[in-house]
Amino acid sequence: MNELEGKIALVVGAGVIAEGMGNGKATALTFAREGATVVCADINEKSAEATAEMIREEGGQASAVALDYTDLAAVKEVVARMVAEHGRIDVLDNNVGIAAIGSVTDLDPDEWDRINKVNVTGVFNTMREVIPHMVAGGGGSIVNISSVAGIRWGGVAYAAYYSSKAALLHLSRTTAVEFASRGVRVNSVLPGLIKTPMVSNTAGIADAYSSHDIEEMWRKRDRQVPMGRMGEAWDVANAALFLASDRAKYVTGLDLVVDGGLTVGFTAPA
Repeated sequence: MNELEGKIALVVGAGVIAEGMGNGKATALTFAREGATVVCADINEKSAEATAEMIREEGGQASAVALDYTDLAAVKEVVARMVAEHGRIDVLDNNVGIAAIGSVTDLDPDEWDRINKVNVTGVFNTMREVIPHMVAGGGGSIVNISSVAGIRWGGVAYAAYYSSKAALLHLSRTTAVEFASRGVRVNSVLPGLIKTPMVSNTAGIADAYSSHDIEEMWRKRDRQVPMGRMGEAWDVANAALFLASDRAKYVTGLDLVVDGGLTVGFTAPA
């Protein structure tokens, strides 16, 4: 439908941690299919390049770049390169997040710092560098991928994940208000239980559900959702597409929940 025809998009986290379809990869593909030129950024350049190659094979426009978005200097370099090559950045999608099992009484402080640096500081870095270019170019759309963990307990002890995703939500809301009059929209997507490689590869999650039986974990997570199943990466990508597109031109500061009814009908793991 060419919802993003002619737009230049930076998708951070466009790779995937293991084989399969992650939220960032699905979003990069979806943006490209809707007409955007996509810069696929990921800490794993090989994975980012694999996503970009998929886009090019489909006839889309994409390039790949290695990016640790917790490194402000690296973010500056990538953004400057994009503006030099394309003249502007119309869409920024921050699709990076990590989690670790641990409550406030047993989580290692270094792990707390690491998770907050990735889940919050990285987004601060990209918005810091991209927003001035969006303002100069007449506006743009930023989509930050948070989580329903940012608004409620999820049944598993994730102290740093809960708090960092909540911080990301409020950072997005307040930034949305600050830059609304200058044409920059900032919105958040809050995925619920999504079946992605990140979940199966995060230490401790499968143990918290099922003594490391991955398939049993999937079944339990399905049963938690009122719709009876987890979501998939494409569900997150389609939400991001709406917020990035001009169909959402009067939408900013929104927390868009994509969770199959989870947050209004939560069932603890059984």
